[in-house]
Amino acid sequence: MTIQKYIIAAAMLAYTVFGGVAVAQKAETTTERNRKVVAQAFDNWAAGGTTFFQDVIAPEVIWTIKGSSPVAGTYRSRDDFLKRAVAPFAARLSSPVRPTVKNIWADHNDVIVHWDGVATAADGVPYRNSYVWIFRMANLRATEVVAFLDLAPFDDVIERIPLDERR
Repeated sequence: MTIQKYIIAAAMLAYTVFGGVAVAQKAETTTERNRKVVAQAFDNWAAGGTTFFQDVIAPEVIWTIKGSSPVAGTYRSRDDFLKRAVAPFAARLSSPVRPTVKNIWADHNDVIVHWDGVATAADGVPYRNSYVWIFRMANLRATEVVAFLDLAPFDDVIERIPLDERR
């Protein structure tokens, strides 16, 4: 082999090794950025913020609540989700749901959050639930969300407190 071939072979090897490192570092950066965006939005919400859905959820999100409750199903935008799932529930509360994050896992564009939520219903009864939300991120916004929660306590608030009797 001539010296030129050794140089070319060494250059190709260096590109493969260091190019792979650069790709791995970029994936880690994307993972960490997505995790931080979601974590910060939850921190703001826990501290009393009211802009969680605007901070992290894309307007065109596809949000799916798993289960067999009337609220379960797929919502085709942030506004649709807020109007048909969040607003009717929130209207039956005397205090907003506040999250306590148990754990956050992230892998590239996927972020999973396990959190507990507490609030007080309009009739004074505490509401407590555990959630797992799986976010698919693009450009630091969730474009798809799959939500798991115990729908029995959620449905109990909806069924127990008619909207015309709320505070």
